[in-house]
Amino acid sequence: MSAGALSGRCALVTGSSTGIGRAIAEGMREAGAEVVFHSLEERPSDLPASAPNLQVDLSEMGAPEGLIEEAFRLRPKLDILVSNAGSYFDLPFLEMTLDRWESTINLNLRAAYFLVRAFARRLVSEGRTGSVVVVSSTNAFQAELASSAYDISKGGLVSLVRAAALELADSGIRVNGIAPGLIRTPLTEGWMRKDLALVRHYERTIPMKRIGDPRDCAGAAVFLASDSAAYITGQTLIIDGGLSVQQIGELPG
Repeated sequence: MSAGALSGRCALVTGSSTGIGRAIAEGMREAGAEVVFHSLEERPSDLPASAPNLQVDLSEMGAPEGLIEEAFRLRPKLDILVSNAGSYFDLPFLEMTLDRWESTINLNLRAAYFLVRAFARRLVSEGRTGSVVVVSSTNAFQAELASSAYDISKGGLVSLVRAAALELADSGIRVNGIAPGLIRTPLTEGWMRKDLALVRHYERTIPMKRIGDPRDCAGAAVFLASDSAAYITGQTLIIDGGLSVQQIGELPG
């Protein structure tokens, strides 16, 4: 991706203190965009001094709208939204509680929906165009044991991409998504350190023979937000090293 692919653009990237969100935010800065960072907790100590960071708990009612309002106050020419913030609070299906369900859905799906809506409303009110990138997961397409609420929330994000893209196309607002597979992030590093045998299994099983890096997601997000994707909307790009395209294994000869 060209270093100037997002020159003159301005992006808000939610959940950008670490992991995939941080890589996307840094990738957009490298592509020439101004970036407003977002974190749940206090400002990360390693953020560039010139980079604004907004601390907001997006699971709270009204928080997505408040974040968008504050981001536009800081950067009135904001025209890219990357909805990345999310987490994992799951239990096995038969043990799921209402509290755990709501924790997952409220952050992963509800917050994303109202972020995109608030961002689009602002652009439409100003007669401006823009781009949205929604980060979901390959769990949107392939269920995982003891992960029902998470899987459903990510499937909802893929539907959000399609529905919002359809409704916002006339306004010149493109909505696309990326669906990462297994990526090394703070959310996955814990079990990876404890279960090296499983890590080796994944490395053998993934066609590209490695686990993804957050930077693998950054280039795709920059592309979808840029003018190079000007005729692309409503699509979710899977980033999983080819894992989702193969059968269980080779058929016996």
